[in-house]
Amino acid sequence: MQAELEILVLTAITIACLHTLTGPDHYVPFIALSKARGWTFRKTLLWTIACGCGHVWSSVLLALGGAAIGWSLSKISWLENIRGGLAGWVLLLFGIIYGTWGLIRAWQNSPHKHFDTVEDGEIYVYEHRHGQTILPKERYKVTPWVMFIIFLLGPCEPMIPLLYFPAAQNSIYGMLVLIGVYTFFTLLTMIVMVVLGYYGVAIIRTEKLERYMHALGGLTIFICGAGMLFMGW
Repeated sequence: MQAELEILVLTAITIACLHTLTGPDHYVPFIALSKARGWTFRKTLLWTIACGCGHVWSSVLLALGGAAIGWSLSKISWLENIRGGLAGWVLLLFGIIYGTWGLIRAWQNSPHKHFDTVEDGEIYVYEHRHGQTILPKERYKVTPWVMFIIFLLGPCEPMIPLLYFPAAQNSIYGMLVLIGVYTFFTLLTMIVMVVLGYYGVAIIRTEKLERYMHALGGLTIFICGAGMLFMGW
């Protein structure tokens, strides 16, 4: 279990950092709001952490659904000898399905939420397609509490299958480690990007990567499952 847990921890770190870095909506709104409303550095960080926690906890709640499935299967005696391999197959198949869905979304240029500052200096959220330059009429003004709700209702889907493996192994310790690691690195990445933007440091340009955010998450899960099944990780 120790070797598999190490792979899952690395996967959780990769997903947390990739998901945050390739999604400017994880940090740009805080930078824009802090400048538009004259927030102090402390207030900017507090709202970043609060929204980040809402985002992480909603992801963990979804992931606990995968854990419940793994925990249930661990009680079936005839699956005793194959449940580790079964968990690997779950990760691999989830990675294929999620990654394929992400590629389809990217190719179809599906609309997604977008934060932007308009003429009045306030920040708004609206549906947006990559390459779209015309500001839609239907947009909503963003306040700190509105942003918190948006983050709460926008979980990180790749986190869902990660808790399946330790649950299938009856490892509460493994589940807690993964939750802790995922939480820490998501918040850390958000804070680093917000701090850089707050002090005017050039932020990494991730607009093109944002389009493939879901595909990259699926690829990460797929590599984790394939490594467990075929490479002896």
